[in-house]
Amino acid sequence: MNPPTDYLTFELKKSVQVANSGIPSSAYLHIPFCRRRCYYCDFPVFVVGDRKNGENSGTIVQYVAVLCQEIQETKNLGASLKTVFFGGGTPSLLSVSQLSNILETLDGKFGIAAEAEISIEIDPGTFTLEQLRGYAAAGVNRVSLGVQAFQDELLQACGRSHSVADIFEAVEIVRSAGIVNFSLDLISGLPHQTLEQWEASLKSAVEISPTHLSSYDLIVEQGTAFGRYFEAGAQPLPADDTAAGMYRLAREILTGAGYEHYEISNYARDGYQCRHNRVYWENRPYYGLGMGAASYVEGLRLTRPRKTQEYYQWVRSISDLNSPATPKLGGETQPDIYPAIEQNFQVSENDVLLETLMLGLRLAEGVSLSALTEKFTQQTVDKIWRCLQPYWRQGWVEIMREDRASATLGEGAKLPLSGNLRLSDPEGFLFSNTILADLFSKLSEDN
Repeated sequence: MNPPTDYLTFELKKSVQVANSGIPSSAYLHIPFCRRRCYYCDFPVFVVGDRKNGENSGTIVQYVAVLCQEIQETKNLGASLKTVFFGGGTPSLLSVSQLSNILETLDGKFGIAAEAEISIEIDPGTFTLEQLRGYAAAGVNRVSLGVQAFQDELLQACGRSHSVADIFEAVEIVRSAGIVNFSLDLISGLPHQTLEQWEASLKSAVEISPTHLSSYDLIVEQGTAFGRYFEAGAQPLPADDTAAGMYRLAREILTGAGYEHYEISNYARDGYQCRHNRVYWENRPYYGLGMGAASYVEGLRLTRPRKTQEYYQWVRSISDLNSPATPKLGGETQPDIYPAIEQNFQVSENDVLLETLMLGLRLAEGVSLSALTEKFTQQTVDKIWRCLQPYWRQGWVEIMREDRASATLGEGAKLPLSGNLRLSDPEGFLFSNTILADLFSKLSEDN
């Protein structure tokens, strides 16, 4: 989601140049190893089987060494890291010493702030109490447990390697390791999944009472097993009205249990929003490291190669170019170090605007009207409002005042100069794809 980060599949696989050139204080590290590939997964992963992990896998040992080399070769722009996120894949296939080595390399290169949020994705059945205590001693203070469902038949149907019993054992290990800040990931819309099963999974998650919950709707991606087996919207996948009912039910049960619905797919107890993922949604810069990882640094989005050997070759090319023995062109200008990556291209102001809306409208607070006006002019904001008025009349779009109350506007009224533009919860969130597609189409036509 990183991100289970469904929005990343839309935008962050591209290399684009955009306006934000702030100094990153977050790092995402991709750990691509899995025991098996889940049927819905289209992330760059490497299957190692049930018996390989940590130092007993030469493949993992080599990858950790290359990843640390990439960290060493990455330019330090001057800010210590406030969030670190180990995603995958299954990062819990790393040994304690391997994870410690990566964190020590990060700290040596960039510095990790004392109060940093350090998250790791873990899967039930892939870690021990001793291992998780070792992770915590190395600095990990937040874990995201990939649960997905609380029915063994659904776990098997989507290719997961764990059972429901493994989930409860994993939760006990997390608690015994003293890690208070932990999240559970759930997926709705699975093949043959009923509304009753989804309700049972939500209630089981609430009974566990994590500090954070992520609830993702299944996306059938081309190239995955599900992409070969099923057609989106057709049986045995739940019908569209059932999938919509699952989204509304998640919102009802989770907010009723005291979780804040702070992002389209994410819920948190007070004070436990995922600080790292907010970096993405607020369109702030970050380092992305490892095979297939996307970074956003110095106004440049860059995706690394998705295949292991191509990634290794890419890191070696950076190391060679950074070597003092390598002659520099023109005395100071280094050659292009990204020959294996998609060509970078300059985007228009309209593309920057669309990206800001796409990411910001995922958040419950939406986007700041004053910030939009300052960055894109009042004329652009008026244009956005003209596009969104039909959805505002339907109750899918809201204008929030600075006191967080909903603003009342008369027909034909202009937007206020302050406050936030947001999607309503749950209907605006539920139909966000429809709203954004229409908005993007109309704004693109005008430009």
